[in-house]
Amino acid sequence: MNFQQLRSIREAARRGYNLTEVANALFTSQPGVSRQIRELEDELGVVIFERNGKRLTGLTEPGKGILKIVDRLLIEAENLQQASLEYSGQTSGTLSVAATHTQARYALPKVVQGFRSSFPDVRIALQQSAPEHIAEWVLSGKTDIGIATEGLSQFPDLVSFPCYRWSHLIVVPDGHALLSRGPIRLEDLAEFPLITYDRGFTGRGHIDDAFAKAGVQPDIVLTAMDSDVIKQYVALGLGVGIVASMAFDHGRDKGLRAVEASHLFAANTTRLAVRRGAYLRAYAYEFILQFAPELSRADIDRAMNGEEAV
Repeated sequence: MNFQQLRSIREAARRGYNLTEVANALFTSQPGVSRQIRELEDELGVVIFERNGKRLTGLTEPGKGILKIVDRLLIEAENLQQASLEYSGQTSGTLSVAATHTQARYALPKVVQGFRSSFPDVRIALQQSAPEHIAEWVLSGKTDIGIATEGLSQFPDLVSFPCYRWSHLIVVPDGHALLSRGPIRLEDLAEFPLITYDRGFTGRGHIDDAFAKAGVQPDIVLTAMDSDVIKQYVALGLGVGIVASMAFDHGRDKGLRAVEASHLFAANTTRLAVRRGAYLRAYAYEFILQFAPELSRADIDRAMNGEEAV
């Protein structure tokens, strides 16, 4: 048994049993992948994959259990490498962080700046994507840390930490009719075309829930992942914007006005997630603590060890 065999099993399951993609991911040939899988099945005396001719079509029931063990073995192998670097006193490395656009643009800059002061030899690889992709990347080990408002707490193999709470704001151009009204109601918003986030991004679920519970039908004419894009189209007069509170800057967003909306939409919690069982380098702890200063290293360790739910 060797690690290349284990990686072949894991990648086959991850990549929809497409051996061409597996071979590309492992920098080998398709026949080489097939041989690695067959050799491990022969050694174990168990058929791991269902087949249609030479094509893999799925996992057998024993294969499903074996895949979980393979995942754990490969995670521990990666942890061993990280631990050796930590204990040898190396303070350099790469910290991979995946976040939604809103978090990367508005919440992370000061954190990254402070982190770089503490660990100048650590390179940060910052990736942006949708919450479901962020979760997949953390689970697969492609990224070390994931940051998003939606989704991260739904995966049992992720340990996620609540970091901060925030609300939505209504954004309109100067002189807009909504500015002359008292506390804005959902019915008021429904009179105008609305511009807000794509489904699954930046608290969109709370916006939809509020309108649904009130029995009010909003006219959402444009959606985007990017807060700056939403504000740009609001400035052009195409509609009323609903954005995250941290995405509005009174000094920078000239010609726009922000109106409080915390009474209309439920508060949101941004979470940070790491893979359960992962070995965290000292610089990973530091990044987490800078992003969520209310946490302590002991809090992180307890959650990683499954001693308490976070």
